[in-house]
Amino acid sequence: MSETGSTGGSDNPTTDALRARRDAVEVVRVLQASGYKALFAGGCVRDELLGLHPKDFDVATDARPKDIAKLFRSTAHVGAHFGVVIVRTGPSEGVEVATFRKDGSYSDKRRPDSVEFADDIADANRRDFTINALFLDPLAAEDSPSIHGHVVDHVGGMRDLEDKLIRAVGNPEDRLAEDHLRALRAVRFAARFDCQIDPVTAGAITEHAGDLTGVSVERVGQELRRMLSHTSRARAVELLAVLDLERAIFGAPGSGSLLRLSGLDASADFPCAMAAWIIDRQGFDGETRLYREALCLSNTEHDSVDAIIRIARDLHADWFDRSVAFQKRLAVKSEFGSALACVAAVDSPLADLVSTRVAELRASPSGLEPQPLLTGEVLISMGFRPGPAFKEVLSEVYDAQLEGRISDLEGAKSLAQKLLNTQEPGGGSGV
Repeated sequence: MSETGSTGGSDNPTTDALRARRDAVEVVRVLQASGYKALFAGGCVRDELLGLHPKDFDVATDARPKDIAKLFRSTAHVGAHFGVVIVRTGPSEGVEVATFRKDGSYSDKRRPDSVEFADDIADANRRDFTINALFLDPLAAEDSPSIHGHVVDHVGGMRDLEDKLIRAVGNPEDRLAEDHLRALRAVRFAARFDCQIDPVTAGAITEHAGDLTGVSVERVGQELRRMLSHTSRARAVELLAVLDLERAIFGAPGSGSLLRLSGLDASADFPCAMAAWIIDRQGFDGETRLYREALCLSNTEHDSVDAIIRIARDLHADWFDRSVAFQKRLAVKSEFGSALACVAAVDSPLADLVSTRVAELRASPSGLEPQPLLTGEVLISMGFRPGPAFKEVLSEVYDAQLEGRISDLEGAKSLAQKLLNTQEPGGGSGV
């Protein structure tokens, strides 16, 4: 787990979330009963204070890794250098338990070169933002009916949470120098939790925005996936532009409205949001290669984003004027739904018309995507030799099937014969 703790909570507790909290409470109980200080730490505390239900829980303690291993039946030392132990609570579940520590220098701008076991005060002060540096004792008396335990706050995180403020712990330039990906995390937290970024922290982020180029594209891409997969995606991108981080990531400042990105439905996934962002910034002829390289998109992601942009462009342009076959072929592409979402974000009447038309096409005798009447094997059985023209003939025959011009195998064979009349069955060059 990252030093920010939980990756995010939900409004309603799931069975898994309730089980995760129960298991983490039991870990705290065992540690405290053995004379150690043990507290929930990081993002899970933040989420509970916000009324959310964390997906996982981290525990911080003054017990050393060897002591933790003695207290629990099954443990795994996944970060011995950093004092991190996984206490197994089931076949695949576990609670991350970390010894309180303070960090040394960050020569690789990502991880501390050395750590020193310490107390909870030092541990709070080595974290990134104050709202992620809170602790909670789940076994202590409740501070209020909405808080299940006693909050331990060494850095003013409670006040910042109440003021809806993202503020670096200590000197923001020091925190950013340790790992400049924290600039993107500040944006993600501010957008997701509807917070402002503390002016001093924001100033440091902007001043050192260029340092983000030193962070691996894989890590940058991971942060942006998280931003774009959340309903606060448009606010996040706006903050990226304001803080000059969009320029640092893509080599050009962000400009233009974000109407399409802002108008996406909450369920929009990452490729859909990425496509909307590109269209907003660069139009339908935008260069997706720039985004692919900057975010380390997989080939599948890049192809999907490209397809969404192309389909959305066709829907806005002349889709209604194109042939039935063209309309059906486009409507069955896996990216069509995302492309339609990009259209609906800025032109809901057009999207409604498209949906109505798709319903009409689906209700046609041949449907949207019928099984082809004609195959390459059928052509071969007719005496034609495989060749470059097979694909074109099969495509033209399928178009005729989609448009209802043919409806049975004999009609498909007859059309194929006409298209292939330049070749005598069983002889001549391959088609």
